[in-house]
Amino acid sequence: MAIPVIDFSKLDGKERAETLAKIANGCEEWGFFQLVNHGIPVELLERVKKVSSECYKLRAEAFRKSNPVRLLNRLVDQEGEEIGNVERLDNVDWEDVFILQDDNEWPSTPPEFKETMKEYRRELRKLAEKLMEIMDENLGLEKGRIKNAFSGNGEHEPFFGTKVSHYPPCPRLDLVQGLRAHTDAGGVILLFQDDKVGGLQILKDGRWIDVQPVANAIVINTGDQIEVLSNGRYKSAWHRVLATSNSNRRSIASFYNPSLKATIAPATTGEEAQPLYPKFVFGDYMDVYVKQKFQPKEPRFEAVVALRRQSRS
Repeated sequence: MAIPVIDFSKLDGKERAETLAKIANGCEEWGFFQLVNHGIPVELLERVKKVSSECYKLRAEAFRKSNPVRLLNRLVDQEGEEIGNVERLDNVDWEDVFILQDDNEWPSTPPEFKETMKEYRRELRKLAEKLMEIMDENLGLEKGRIKNAFSGNGEHEPFFGTKVSHYPPCPRLDLVQGLRAHTDAGGVILLFQDDKVGGLQILKDGRWIDVQPVANAIVINTGDQIEVLSNGRYKSAWHRVLATSNSNRRSIASFYNPSLKATIAPATTGEEAQPLYPKFVFGDYMDVYVKQKFQPKEPRFEAVVALRRQSRS
């Protein structure tokens, strides 16, 4: 079983209806799909690979001194001394990571990093907004409905961040994961993953399924806010990253999320559509999510309603 791979260029031809249906299926049945021929130049993607790898080489020594490495070494020492049962590290991820936003500090080396990633982020933002319009169409919503929800009808700037991750080789795969299982809090996530080293998995029908590496593809998944706006038609999928013992996996995920001030609610299309999710401010949801990211999803919605009631009382 493999997640859908969709030729995005066919949206502009005779196979538009079929391509829209494939995207709808990816959103409804999987929560994940891969786009090829998405319009982002391969030359740019090659530069992104190059600068990201060079950037990690400058960070590798710091990772060897990081908290996950220290905690794993301590566990292994305990195991050697036979001090009771050694448990897995369930509160850390075997991941080197930094975030790029328009207004934060970026790595200054290699010199081409900033310009390359700025260009890449511009392309990804355009792709995300095009995908949201396709979701509008597939859901029977007016064009721009999701984007308007994310921006509070243009009053606020949606969040667009890029998480640059590397998952270095791990000596004890039995004791730690690359990234613990979770759903994403926000909207549309666009991932440029390693095209040689696997490890990303999604949970479907009770089974963990590999997200197969496909050269120069962009992996798309939908977050919790798309689940709410679609009134449950597009459910956010649980996913995780397995650590590997002999490879360094690159992962560059960009998140197009609502503004923290945006109000999110089901975009129902008719009186017969009963809202299945509460209405809330995204910033309140994030207050809950940061504490419950790796816990069951449904209680988050209940908790954000309770938080709202508490703030009113």
